[in-house]
Amino acid sequence: MLVLAVTLHNIPEGMAVGVTFAGVMNGNALISMAGALVLALGIAVQNFPEGAIISMPLRGEGMSRRKAFLYGTASGGVEPVAAVFTILLTRLVLPILPYLLAFAAGAMIYVVVEELVPESQAGKHSSIGTIGVAIGFTLMMVLDVSLG
Repeated sequence: MLVLAVTLHNIPEGMAVGVTFAGVMNGNALISMAGALVLALGIAVQNFPEGAIISMPLRGEGMSRRKAFLYGTASGGVEPVAAVFTILLTRLVLPILPYLLAFAAGAMIYVVVEELVPESQAGKHSSIGTIGVAIGFTLMMVLDVSLG
């Protein structure tokens, strides 16, 4: 369930990158190549913890390191495919992109609420997960305000 949700979440992210690059290629004055590259880099960087979200529980359940790593990597491998698909079909995908992005966000919220939060509260170190969420949320709000 976790692998599927994160993979589905990554498809619209790849599509967002594709739309940005398609805008550059079509000469949209509001989108620069630097902006498109920064977006692609930002999404690529945030894929590292998403891959770990998949790999670490699989490893904890006894899966080999190699196989758990491959599952985590494969979940993000859909992004470049979705980006290329979107570049090729920009005119068709652009109108529904906001809905796809909302779906991606919903998929991640579902996974967090259904799988990760209850599991993080089990055991004697249950406050670590809560503190991690609070720090992550604070960091994202600081970045949102400071970077606009």
